[in-house]
Amino acid sequence: MSSVLLARTGRHQQRYQDHFRLVAGCIPYKQKANTENHSGDLIACLEVLMISSPNRADLVFPKGGWENDETVGEAACREALEEAGVRGIINETLLGEWTFRSKSRQNSCSLEGTCKVQMFALEVTEELPCWPEQASHERKWVSARDAFKLCRYEWMREALHEFIRLMSGKTNQPSPEVPEPPGFFIVKPTALTI
Repeated sequence: MSSVLLARTGRHQQRYQDHFRLVAGCIPYKQKANTENHSGDLIACLEVLMISSPNRADLVFPKGGWENDETVGEAACREALEEAGVRGIINETLLGEWTFRSKSRQNSCSLEGTCKVQMFALEVTEELPCWPEQASHERKWVSARDAFKLCRYEWMREALHEFIRLMSGKTNQPSPEVPEPPGFFIVKPTALTI
């Protein structure tokens, strides 16, 4: 007997801090199948999972509201399950924290609609054939290099750059494995203590 997975809806349990809606997200990843790493280039052996949105050609990483009854890591895992249909092991090292405007408030001058997201790496251990938001989000495995080009938002490219640093074991210099796209610059993410 299989159970039906349902996505959470509504914002009655949504966390807020100083007028910011708190959001959790992750960069799901896995090692490419049938890849032998003779060069020692770990990033070349990894794929990241991105998802589509209705009527858009660009892609994003799973993210969504962090609710009162869960930790930020649990929220990131839940969003990966709901939006991308994957389960995995969350790396508790924070990739960073970024602020962004929700789609519906992009052109507003008020603080309303401003979100603060915390991003993590998620090693995928299971891909589900069906998931709660499958009708709204297709999933696509891509190389880290391709993900830079496909990311809808600049802050997601910054999170991807931090993911590459984490996976490469580098902390203070740009990763040599993935060139920064033209016009790309790194904004150091704010540290957050929970």
